[in-house]
Amino acid sequence: MPPHALKRPTLLALCACVLVAQSMVAAINLLIPQLTSSSLHPSHTEILWTVDAYVIVFAGFLVPAGALGDRYGRKGALLTGLGLFAAGAATSALATDPAVLIAGRGLSGAGAALITPATMSILIQLSAPEHRARALASWTLALGLGGAAGNLGGGLIGQFLSWRALFAAMVPLAALLAAAVVVTTPRTERSTRSNPDPLGTLLLTAGLVAVLFGIIEGPAYGWTSPRILGAFTAGALLVAAFTGHALRSPAPLFDPRVFASSRLRAVTLGTATGFFGLFSLFYVNSQYLQGVKGFGAAVTGVAIMPLTVGMALVPKLAARWSGHPRPVIGAGLALIGLGLLGASTADASTPYWAYACWLLVISAGTGLCMPALTLGVVTSLPAHQAGLGSGLGTTARETGAALGVAITGTVLSGHPDLTTGMGPALRTVAAVVLAATALVVTGYGKRPKGARGTARATRTAQQSAMASQPHGE
Repeated sequence: MPPHALKRPTLLALCACVLVAQSMVAAINLLIPQLTSSSLHPSHTEILWTVDAYVIVFAGFLVPAGALGDRYGRKGALLTGLGLFAAGAATSALATDPAVLIAGRGLSGAGAALITPATMSILIQLSAPEHRARALASWTLALGLGGAAGNLGGGLIGQFLSWRALFAAMVPLAALLAAAVVVTTPRTERSTRSNPDPLGTLLLTAGLVAVLFGIIEGPAYGWTSPRILGAFTAGALLVAAFTGHALRSPAPLFDPRVFASSRLRAVTLGTATGFFGLFSLFYVNSQYLQGVKGFGAAVTGVAIMPLTVGMALVPKLAARWSGHPRPVIGAGLALIGLGLLGASTADASTPYWAYACWLLVISAGTGLCMPALTLGVVTSLPAHQAGLGSGLGTTARETGAALGVAITGTVLSGHPDLTTGMGPALRTVAAVVLAATALVVTGYGKRPKGARGTARATRTAQQSAMASQPHGE
């Protein structure tokens, strides 16, 4: 098969893989009440780890997982990831105590870490340059829809089935996806220039896990507790050690000097900012709709579906502005911040349609900025490191998501109930999003000398991405 031979069945299979992997980040949240009252009798800490183990392992292993796929085979990495994902789901479904449930979640997270960068890397390798942005736009849409799909699936299962059904359903689904990948997806050429760098991988992964642990567990233990301060200190030291090692190594996992580009720093911050706001909303949404509005779990899952509308439609409608990525990114992030401010006014007397309008604003902002942000991260690295670029971008997404949940939870813990705490929490998140938007716009505007050709190429790619953004695939 020629190198540029991305077929529609391949695109759909790869996007389905990343959607399912991302959906498991959010789906568990709607099952917390069931888990708490289940025969496992988990403690509060064990519930937190059941939710967090997937995210910590997923985000912590993304960068080395992307490099492994580039080096040893992207299709093999994807199939291995689906196998680990299914094995972890089966372990969780059959768990007889909380420790086994948590271990299964972590194993599934490791599988997701292989799945996500491998899918993007395969898309890049199979797409002709003029169609590459179109494929990335579809991948970005699938990633964004994963969170909404997780809320919907978790809500339906929480309403009508046992929590074990969520994990049990993932096993045949992963098998079906693996079969689709085997049939539709060709192997791509391996990159001999990508290096897994065992020492660098160990340092960076351990550093990211320590930082993510600190972010996620900060609200539970207290941000100034020795455990959390120790985690942040260890994470900083390990990441610094990785940086020193990578600068000296002849073949590092990746060269940290790529972050000397202000534009790369800006799009990485923008990616994290968008998911920071989005997952803050996911965190309070189910509690608000169930605890304040009195919706059932299934209705709650359906009630967040307005978030999918803007993600699917706005990139195509915004194609006329695609030649100006800086204002597109700035406007999209600003809409997320403004939508959160609007949602912060919701209370028990707010009609659902009014709340849904703010969801649409947030959705429009996400659909406007995410394709351009994804392109900005991916095009910062050469094509042979596509998996590594995907790993960096998705690490930013998951870190932003974890930080959004942590900050929201911290603000809520300072109030007696959700009714009084939801407004301040979402206003705090909105203020952070809007402040970060200013930094992103400023950083993106700094163009290094000699970058005109790169800028023209990026604009062309972004025009293709937004003009070709599918709706409803």
